[in-house]
Amino acid sequence: MQALTLWLLARPHNAVLALTVTLLLPAPQLTSGAIVVLLVLAQGLRKAVIETCIAAAVAAVVLLILGESLASILSLTAGTWVPALLLALALVRMRSLTLTLQVSVIAAVAALTLFQLVVPDPAAFWQPYLDAMTQLLRENGMQLDAGLLTADIMTISAVFVFWALYTTALLFGYSLYKRLPLETGEFGRFQDLNFGRIIAFAIAVFSILAFAVGSSWLQHIAFILFVMFMMQGLAILHWLRGVGKLPLIVVVSVYIMLPFLQVLLVMVLAIIGYTDAWFGFRRRLKKV
Repeated sequence: MQALTLWLLARPHNAVLALTVTLLLPAPQLTSGAIVVLLVLAQGLRKAVIETCIAAAVAAVVLLILGESLASILSLTAGTWVPALLLALALVRMRSLTLTLQVSVIAAVAALTLFQLVVPDPAAFWQPYLDAMTQLLRENGMQLDAGLLTADIMTISAVFVFWALYTTALLFGYSLYKRLPLETGEFGRFQDLNFGRIIAFAIAVFSILAFAVGSSWLQHIAFILFVMFMMQGLAILHWLRGVGKLPLIVVVSVYIMLPFLQVLLVMVLAIIGYTDAWFGFRRRLKKV
């Protein structure tokens, strides 16, 4: 991993090549976004932006040759690299991984609110995506239960998935940066992540208000804030591994099972992270 990181930083064209190739892979927000984070942390914002813009031009030429539209290319490049640049810049300015991830939670809630305001009919907005998904499943001999994917579920899922991809890219890029064989900035450890009682208290407030006034918007905010605590649950697993209270195989198994037991594991991790925000399991274990 260290050799790959050094190769990326050795010459500008290495970074451009890696950004271009990873942009064409599935979930480019994760792989290509992590490279952007690494470039910003290791080389500075200016050089990272220049390399990203060159990679965007190269990727645009390739995708245009492959028959993609200019609008889809702009959407892909901006949606992949701009959030990663902003998160990396926030990490550099705030010098705190925990604070940066807390800000990312607020940004996700703002995005959810903006979607609710800008899109008057979420069902009509998501229908083309549902139709495409249904057609894809039919071609593979499967069938989609229309009742399982409502507009509300699609909206919440989209916000959470993109937030998880971008924040994981930040963590991965930061991890690559810390592996460099030279002096690096210290922005905190992922295993110490704590979203704090303020966000935990906000979940309770939004839940009560949503129940009192019957607002689906408040329900969405409360739920999206809650499931984001799964990241804190993962941090606790890494902390337990770091202090020798959990074998490596358990942590690895959680990551392996996550794609197959998405809803169940996310909810379990969110419950662990949310209760830790209130009761401070790690702090108590340190005292013991």
